[in-house]
Amino acid sequence: MNRQPTTADMPKTPSTAAAGTAAKRARPAAAQPARKTTRKPALRTAPAPHVPAARSTSAATIRRRARQIEDKRAAILGAALGLFSRFGLHGTSVDKVAARADVSKSNLLYYFANKEELYVSVLRDLLAVWLEPLRGFSAEQDPRAAIGDYIRRKLAVSRDSPDASRLFCLEMVQGAPLLRDELGRELRDLVERKSEVIRAWVADGRLAPVEPHHLIFALWATTQHYADFGVQVQALTGSTLDDPEFFEAAVENVQRIVLDGIARASGATAG
Repeated sequence: MNRQPTTADMPKTPSTAAAGTAAKRARPAAAQPARKTTRKPALRTAPAPHVPAARSTSAATIRRRARQIEDKRAAILGAALGLFSRFGLHGTSVDKVAARADVSKSNLLYYFANKEELYVSVLRDLLAVWLEPLRGFSAEQDPRAAIGDYIRRKLAVSRDSPDASRLFCLEMVQGAPLLRDELGRELRDLVERKSEVIRAWVADGRLAPVEPHHLIFALWATTQHYADFGVQVQALTGSTLDDPEFFEAAVENVQRIVLDGIARASGATAG
């Protein structure tokens, strides 16, 4: 019995083979079982610590701190002046100054590196006070009024700051070892400028001929005597410049002695 040929018996052509391969490729891949994934929990960051915003220092606070620093420095200088004027540089210790200023030694050394620096600072401050009355001299002034006012102001310095005057005197007697540079600059320059003012007064015929340096020396000697030799003044008169009547008497007499001595022949005496 003859069998009918089927497609399976038919030889495969290249196109048929390709079609079979394509069919295999076109078959969907068997579904893979879903992989179970574990989700990591999100990391929770700790909140940043609260940092308060920096507050700007107020102008009032800055001024208050600056005033406190200046007050502390002034207290130290005042205590040092009192001790230096009595015991000198070598007879005064940093511990004594600190105790008198009511500060610790370490606090004092924060403001001044050592005793010598403190001493020079005291001298510079008192030199500024001592020279201030002289700065007012000007050629435009009436010489008698200017010199008379200078005498009053210098006697006021002797009354109000006797320790400063005595310390300055002590430094001069010792040769001014720590103040020599200041004397060679500030003091010399100021005296030279004011000497020119006095020369102008003389040239204009408003003062009798006088050498300016000797006039200034005489003014310093008479006015500072009441501070530098205050004990002697009190022993002889029973008074000091703290007595208002004695102060005015000293002013009037020193003015008369000096101004009558440098007045022109036709000038009137000081009142």
